[in-house]
Parts: sequence; structure tokens; C-alpha cells
Amino acid sequence: MESFTLTALLNKSAKDFPNRRAVSLSGRLDLTHAQLQQIVDHAASLLISAGINPGDVVALTFPNTIEFVVMFLAVIRCRATAAPLNQAYTAEEFEFYLSDSESKLLIMPQEPILPALTAASKLKIPHVTSTLDFQSKRVTLSTESESVPDAVDGVVNDSSDVALFLHTSGTTSRPKGVPLTQLNLASSVLNIKSVYKLTESDSTVLVLPLFHVHGLLAGLLSSLVAGAAVALPAAGRFSASTFWKDMVSYNATWYTAVPTIHQIILDRHVSKPEPAYPKLRFIRSCSASLAPVIMERLEEAFGAPVLEAYAMTEAAHLMASNPLPEDGPHKPGSVGRPIGQEMAILNENGVVQPVGVSGEVCIRGPNVTKGYKNNPEGNKAAFQFGWFHTGDVGFLDEDGFLHLVGRIKELINRGGMYAHFIFAL
Repeated sequence: MESFTLTALLNKSAKDFPNRRAVSLSGRLDLTHAQLQQIVDHAASLLISAGINPGDVVALTFPNTIEFVVMFLAVIRCRATAAPLNQAYTAEEFEFYLSDSESKLLIMPQEPILPALTAASKLKIPHVTSTLDFQSKRVTLSTESESVPDAVDGVVNDSSDVALFLHTSGTTSRPKGVPLTQLNLASSVLNIKSVYKLTESDSTVLVLPLFHVHGLLAGLLSSLVAGAAVALPAAGRFSASTFWKDMVSYNATWYTAVPTIHQIILDRHVSKPEPAYPKLRFIRSCSASLAPVIMERLEEAFGAPVLEAYAMTEAAHLMASNPLPEDGPHKPGSVGRPIGQEMAILNENGVVQPVGVSGEVCIRGPNVTKGYKNNPEGNKAAFQFGWFHTGDVGFLDEDGFLHLVGRIKELINRGGMYAHFIFAL
């Protein structure tokens, strides 16, 4: 029996929906699910030929391009660990992330990202560039290794393989390394697919960077696993001037974004309204609190329900979401109900709090990381009483909807007594 992995779910999509569009680069290229799988397997064979072994960490720094999508999937296909990095990092930041992840290889676009190159050279990490030939639909790597065709054929992915390595934002401390397994990713994308009822008929335009879980898991991977389609903006990043054109061209049925992008889209709608908008099933908002007034304006402008969700890297993105209209009302100001995992509100002694009483939001489930890399102190603080502690303060209402009210800023031990200091969201 095939192990429960993200790779197995992607293989199933390629078999079930071989001729349906999977990924497009706006106005330039369309790939079906079957074509994408063939390109990914070939790229994975190139990586194996270049000496990448199971468990090796491979860093990738790209804009939102087809090459990133292919190489990310190729890395995890050969049982290595993908570590996507923001191409806007400084050389010092690249040095930290490449070193902390213990990357064995850096992959980047043909047009090099100089700060990444500087950091990799300093750390003596080899680097290669990756290019997709649109005619042959084959990826090439700038490596001198002789390619062994079909080298990936004998590789069997396992649910325990660490597939993705990301860092937390590190706003109050040094960023923590978060390893996520094939099981974590598979569980999360199925949770996302389930709550939003994504099918092969769905289509979206990716507006968020793919080096974060929001864009990567909620936008790209959940779509591919559902047999649905994604379009990448031609510029490699979000552009308000092309967003609706792409949404209309690719018959988009939904999109997911952060509140700042929703605000930009609204402002554009007011200043330069489009002649026509696509009929959307829903709009999703996550990664920061969405003001109820913005939600109302979005729904009024684009005629679709706006579903606010709650997520974090350690949970492989999704933790809670408001439902689609057919599954019940969505509540402005709430991030919805837990999806595919257990959630509890605990006090500092690990006691579950009743409805309406605030405490720390805690979760457990197959989507949750098993722990931070090389960080026993961080793990001790985050994993207590059998739960992962998010650091967020909130309460569950009588309908099971989560309301976030603040964040635990620090935890001070005074003579054996713990004192929580909270700042409001």
C-alpha cells in the first residue's frame, strides 16, 4: 500500500485528471497535471544525478515561477527537503537561513540572485540554476553531472520524509526552523481541499509568495491535489494591474490573500473598476486579522463570501476557517472552526477552558510539526500537556468558532509563578 504522502496525492491527480490544466504562466505556458508530473520526475532524476540524497536539504530562491513549482516538487519527489527562501533577503539573511537549514545545494533562476550567490559561496554551498524550456517542456540544471534518465523511478516517498523546511517569522526572537513531513503536508492540503470543497473545476491566480505556507499550501498544493488549476502572474509576483485580467482569463473561482492585498484590490476596484469580474465561489483571507468593514466591502464589490481563516507554519498552514455558505454562516471577527485537527483553549496549567473564556489556543493533529530543529528550549515551551501551544490567546464561542484576542508576548517565571503578558492583536 502506498504511503500517505503529498507526492502520492499529486500522483493521483495526474492519473485522475491527466489532461486538465494544472499550472499556467500568464499568457505564456499551460501545463496539464500529467505534463507537470513528467517534468517533475525528470527534474528529480536530474537532482539525483547531481548527488542529492534522501534527507538532503535543498534551498530554492525564486520569484513565483514555473521553475520554482517544478523544482520544489522535484526536491520532495527525490525524498530530499525543500527550503524555499525569499529572493529579497540580504546576503547576511541568506547566510543565516542557508546555514541554519544545513542546505547541501542552492537552486536559483538563470538570472542569479546575487546576495544568495554571495552567501552560498561564503558557506561553500554549491549552487545551480534551473530553466524550463517551453518547447521541450524539460527542465535543465546548470550542473556538470551526467544525467541518469529515470533515476527517480525506484524512489518511494514515505510519510515520515521531511519534505519542507521553513522558519518562523522570528518577530520577538531568533527565527525557529520548522521541519514539515510528507504526512504534515498531505494532511494539511486535504484539510484545505475539504473545507473549501476544491475540485478539478476550480481555478485560482496565485498572488502570494511561494516561500510562505499560505501561498504554497493554500494556493498551490491544495489546488494541485484537487486536480484544480493555478495561474502564476507574468511578473512573478502580485500585480494589481494584471490581477483581474488573469482571474478572468483563467476562469478563476476563488483566490486567497492577506488583508493588505485585499485592501489593494479594493482600492483598485474603486479607482479603476474592471469591465467584468469573474463569478467567484469564495474569497479567502488569512495570515493577519481582517477588519469586518473590509470583509463587508469585499463581499459587496465582488459578490462572493469572504472566509477568514487562521494558520501558522508549525501547523503546515491551516488550523481553522469560516465555512462556505452551504455549510453554515461565516462570522466577521472570527477565524472560524478548527479544520481536521483538535483545538483547545488552555490556561497556564493545561486545563481546558469553557466556552467564552480566553486562554492559549492549542492544537494537535497529523498536520502539526513534531518539533523545531535543534531547539530543545523552543520545543519544551511549545509542546506541553500533549498539545502544541500557538502563543495566541483566544476563546471558542458556543458554535465552536475561534475568536483571537491577543498574543502571549512573553512568559516570565517569578518564584515558580508564571505570569503571562499579552498584547492585543
